[in-house]
Amino acid sequence: MLTILQAAPQQGGSASFILMMVAIFAVMWFFMIRPQRKQQKELEKFRNELKKGDKVVTAGGIYGTVDEIKEKYVLLKVDGDTRLRVDKNSLVRDYSDAQQQ
Repeated sequence: MLTILQAAPQQGGSASFILMMVAIFAVMWFFMIRPQRKQQKELEKFRNELKKGDKVVTAGGIYGTVDEIKEKYVLLKVDGDTRLRVDKNSLVRDYSDAQQQ
């Protein structure tokens, strides 16, 4: 009776499992990781190409015009004589392009 209840080991199960895992990883890379890397490269390019007079938005939502650029930070002119020193990595986009759309 024990021999009837015991299941025979499946053949080829591990190969199909490995193939499925590779396919899942490929789909995740194509739809999630690849677009995120592309977006990060575009953001890095934007930050490296900043120049005086560019209109930018920080991650905190502060709109300003670039007044001075240093290696780690940027001085933004926000209103009149008000200038803010913000980390270069907090700049997320150029809002002069967004106004045209």
